[in-house]
Amino acid sequence: MDLKEKLVSSFLAFENSVDIDSYVHDVRSEAIKVFEEKGFPSKKEEAWKYTSLNKILKVDYSVFPKQENALDYKDVKQYFIHDIDTYKIIFIDGKYSSHLSETTHDGIDVCLMSAALNKPKYRLVIENYFNKAASKESLASLNTAFASEGAYIHIPKNKIADKPIQVIHFSTGNESASLLQPRNLIVVEENSHVQIIERHQSLTNNAVLTNSVTEIFARKRAIVDYYKIQNDTANASLIDNTFIKQQRESIASVHTFAFGGKLTRNNLNYYQEGERIDSILKGVTILGDKQHVDHNTLVHHIEPNCESHQDYKGIFGDQSTGVFNGKIIVEKEAQKTNAFQSNNNILVSDKASINTKPQLEIFADDVKCSHGCTIGQLDESALFYMQSRGIPKKEAKALLMYAFSNNVLSSVKIPEIKQRINKIIANKLGVDIGFDL
Repeated sequence: MDLKEKLVSSFLAFENSVDIDSYVHDVRSEAIKVFEEKGFPSKKEEAWKYTSLNKILKVDYSVFPKQENALDYKDVKQYFIHDIDTYKIIFIDGKYSSHLSETTHDGIDVCLMSAALNKPKYRLVIENYFNKAASKESLASLNTAFASEGAYIHIPKNKIADKPIQVIHFSTGNESASLLQPRNLIVVEENSHVQIIERHQSLTNNAVLTNSVTEIFARKRAIVDYYKIQNDTANASLIDNTFIKQQRESIASVHTFAFGGKLTRNNLNYYQEGERIDSILKGVTILGDKQHVDHNTLVHHIEPNCESHQDYKGIFGDQSTGVFNGKIIVEKEAQKTNAFQSNNNILVSDKASINTKPQLEIFADDVKCSHGCTIGQLDESALFYMQSRGIPKKEAKALLMYAFSNNVLSSVKIPEIKQRINKIIANKLGVDIGFDL
C-alpha cells in the first residue's frame, strides 16, 4: 500500500477518533475527496517542475503517533528564542506539550487548534475563517482532511499582543518514520498587531515528513510580523503551506530562513483584498550537502494602491539545490500597484544548482512592477582586496556572503531573532566571527 492509499484508507478511522462538529466534518470530507482525486504533486506539474517528492514518499510513515514522548526544557532550550519573554505553543510528535507551553486567554487567545475546533465559544471564528484562505491544492487539502491540532491565535480588535508567540513542533523519532500535519489558524482583527516565530525541529535522524498549513487573516490596519526558522536534520522534510488574506491598510511580513533539512518546500500565498495594503516576503537560504529548498510564492493584487516587496537571497554549496518560483498577479482593477520581486543567488560549488523563475501577470496599465534574478559567484576582486588587508580567505568569503544576505536581516524587527540567525549563518559558513555588524 503506497502512502496515498494509506492516508485515504485511514481517513474514516481518523474522523471517528476526533470530536468535531458537522461543519468541520463536511470541510474535511470534501478535502479528502480532493486529495484522493489529485494525489501527491509530481514534476509533470509546472509548479513542481524542479522538485520531486518521489524519494520521500517511498518511506513507510506512521500516520498517527502510537505514544507520546515527554521532553525536558533543558533538552530543547537551544531551539527556543529563550532570551526574550514569549508565549509558547509547543507540540511533541504532533501532540500538545502543556509543560513546555505558555498560552493565554487574557485579552487575546493563544491556544490550541483542537480546542477551537471543539468548543462552542470559538465556533463563529472557525466558521468564518477555517479553510477560507487555504487553496484546493492537493497537499493543502490533505492537511485539511486530517486537521486536528496546531496553533490557534486570535487577536481581537484594537489589541497588541504583549509579547511574541513561538510555535514549535518537535519530532522525537519515537517512530522510525513519522508524518505530521499541523494546522495553524491566525486571525488578527482590525488595528491589532502580533509577532510570531515558527519552527519545525527533528531531534533524531529518523525520517519525518511535515505537511503544514497556516492560514493568516489580517483585517483592516492589522500588522502581522511572522518569522520561519528552518534548520532541521538531514532526514527531515517540510512542506510548508502558508496562506495570507489581507484587508485594507494592513501590513503582513513573512521572513523565511531556510538553512537545513532534506527537502523543504515553502508555498507562500498572499491575497490582497483591499486598498493600501503592504505585503512583504523576504528570505535567506544557505544550503550544503544534498539539501533541497524550493520557495514558491504568489502575491495576488486585487485592489488598487497596494504594494508588495519580495527579496530572496540564496547561497548554495556542495550538491545542494535551490528553487525559486515567484508569481505576481495584478488584476485589471489593481491600478497604482507597486510590486517588486528579486531573487539573487550565489553558487559556491560547481555541483550546486539553482532554478529560478520570476513571473509577472499584469492586467492593469497604471502600475510599477519589476522583477529580476541573478546567479553568480563571489566577487574575486573583493575577495582579493580583503585578503590583502589581512583577512584570511575563509573569513573573507564568510563576510562577503553575510553582506550579500544582510539586507534581508536588516528588516527583522526582533533583535533576538536577528542575533540567532547571525549565529546560524556563522555556523553554516564554518567561521567563528562576530556577525553583529
